[in-house]
Amino acid sequence: MAILVDENTRVLVQGITGRTGEFATRYMLEYGTKVVAGVTPGRGGSRVWGVPVFDSVEEALEEVGQVDATITLVPPAHLLEAVTEAMEAGIGYVLIPTERVPVHDAMRILALARKKGVRVQGPGSFGVISPGKAVMGWVGGSLKLAREAFVPGRVGVISRSGGQTTTTSWAVSRAGFGVTTAVHTGSEPLVGLTESELLAMFEDDEETEAVVLFAEIGGVQEEEAAEFIEEGGFTKPLVVYVAGGMLPKGMRFSHASAMVVGERGSAESKIRSLREAGARVAESPRQIVELLREVLG
Repeated sequence: MAILVDENTRVLVQGITGRTGEFATRYMLEYGTKVVAGVTPGRGGSRVWGVPVFDSVEEALEEVGQVDATITLVPPAHLLEAVTEAMEAGIGYVLIPTERVPVHDAMRILALARKKGVRVQGPGSFGVISPGKAVMGWVGGSLKLAREAFVPGRVGVISRSGGQTTTTSWAVSRAGFGVTTAVHTGSEPLVGLTESELLAMFEDDEETEAVVLFAEIGGVQEEEAAEFIEEGGFTKPLVVYVAGGMLPKGMRFSHASAMVVGERGSAESKIRSLREAGARVAESPRQIVELLREVLG
């Protein structure tokens, strides 16, 4: 099993004819993802790497049938329109790699997603990969690296860093545990799927025996995840590393969403909350695998 995507997931690419759209589509197809259609207004009737292109999401669904997920590879100014079109068409999972999304647009997207029961990953997400099954986005970067870094196994990976999604998964795979699904949550101030929601999915996934979380200072997702664990929402072993702990409060770290304000959001607050909830907290990225060996044997 896996979460979010697998070998049966039928994927639509919005913005498929752009340079980024063409790159991501080729990568996903090479990995084995079922990319069934693309959408670029005014480019209907063309093809990208053999994938038919349509002028609208509605037209695409009429021609190809069921679509389980869409990836929106469009500029920030057009993102709200593209995501709304996908949700109104009934697509239940939206991956948004777009960065620098206007905050009010992000708020509207997430509000509509809650209303319609749609899963939104991102904005600012590199993507998701279920090793040996499917990838959405460009997490991994190339077919060669994806096959080396993401080996099928029994550990879920959640990361707030796009690059560390691959690095952490590579370490987990090289240690012999392998990965069920690896997810980059996104790097914008407001994102859809939270760490708690992803933990709930991994809890229900029979193949996932433990989860590694590459966390960062800023925001309250980790504190909320700790509360979720204490409430019994996640019962499997959790290994966490919190990046940015040496920086002073109020300083931005890496991403727009990683700013510490007051006590909540600091490395100390996250580490304390997670440890009290029963998570194993690594002092360095290198220790992640050591702690995994302790909890999985």
